Amino acid sequence: MDPVVGLLRDLVAIDSVNPSLVPGGAGEAAVAERIGAALRPGGIDVEVTDVAPGRPNVIGVVEGKAPGRALMLCGHTDTVGVEGMTAPFDPVVRDGRLYGRGSQDMKSGVAAMVEAAVQVARNGGLARGRLVVAAVADEEHASKGAEALVKAHSADGAVVTEPTDLKVATAHKGFEWVEVETRGRAAHGSRPADGRDAILHMGRVLGRLEGVEAKLEAGRTRPRLGRASLHASTIHGGQALSVYPDRCVLGVERRTLVGEPSDAGLMEVREALSALAREDGDFDGSARQLLTRAPHEIDDDHPVCQALRQILRRRGLDDTPTGMSFWTDAAILGGAGTPAVLFGPTGAGLHGPGEYVEIDSVGTCRDALVELIRAFC
Repeated sequence: MDPVVGLLRDLVAIDSVNPSLVPGGAGEAAVAERIGAALRPGGIDVEVTDVAPGRPNVIGVVEGKAPGRALMLCGHTDTVGVEGMTAPFDPVVRDGRLYGRGSQDMKSGVAAMVEAAVQVARNGGLARGRLVVAAVADEEHASKGAEALVKAHSADGAVVTEPTDLKVATAHKGFEWVEVETRGRAAHGSRPADGRDAILHMGRVLGRLEGVEAKLEAGRTRPRLGRASLHASTIHGGQALSVYPDRCVLGVERRTLVGEPSDAGLMEVREALSALAREDGDFDGSARQLLTRAPHEIDDDHPVCQALRQILRRRGLDDTPTGMSFWTDAAILGGAGTPAVLFGPTGAGLHGPGEYVEIDSVGTCRDALVELIRAFC
């Protein structure tokens, strides 16, 4: 068995559900231990540092024999939850695919980058430059791992090994989470004059936000990314069927494009709330931003992009730059001064019950990264 497949199977078999997403989730400690065990026999210097209690980053460093450029390979070790899956941590191989939680997102990419580093370290090391291999925690929630990484390490270029179907992705969208609250007045359900329905008022908000989404759908697009979007994600409110609800809370996600402000969604929601308040003196609503993450873009002519594209062309693969709709830690690396491109294996079922990765693509990704390390550094 190819070592990269063996490592991938081991990683998928380890529960690393993000506890910030799923209360009681196992977190990244066990999978970090396995990654460290894969790196150390190759003679790679390894440091394991908690970014939150029991939630470590694993950083491996290969120093070249002479000065040169530094390359960072980065991937996250946490996964989303496993609802709807019967055996999420049983890595089943079928028809050239490996199934299981995290197989596509993104333990396949992590296995590829780790094995690439090990191959380089075991076969003469680096003639020049520096390689940093970073397996980071918490990307699926607040990216505590990547934020800690960029405080300690930087590079002249980076590859984030998210699943890209073996294509070079130079851009991805950002996102913003906004919480909206409407306030009513609790009263007995038989006394409408005494009550004010916070849920019905939220219905008005939803109607206005549907209009915002329609404008975004008809609005500007960006090459490789398409359009911005907004959707209602969660909603809750009310106490009992016989009581007028005094509070309703809505969660909204806004996907952002390069060039948009970091509070685009908050501004759109507040504009809708202000309009409703002007129309009805009894309307009472507010909004606050919970989290915002910037979109990401790297120039096509950056040396790490050029080197990776040349490698793909030599292998007969499509080297046309593309974009990803999902957000990644590349935005944090880029924001801290390490230009990052996305490149990773092929699969499907992202965050779904049928998640899988195509096994051959993991080996191809590993081999391309080995070439890139030597060419770039």
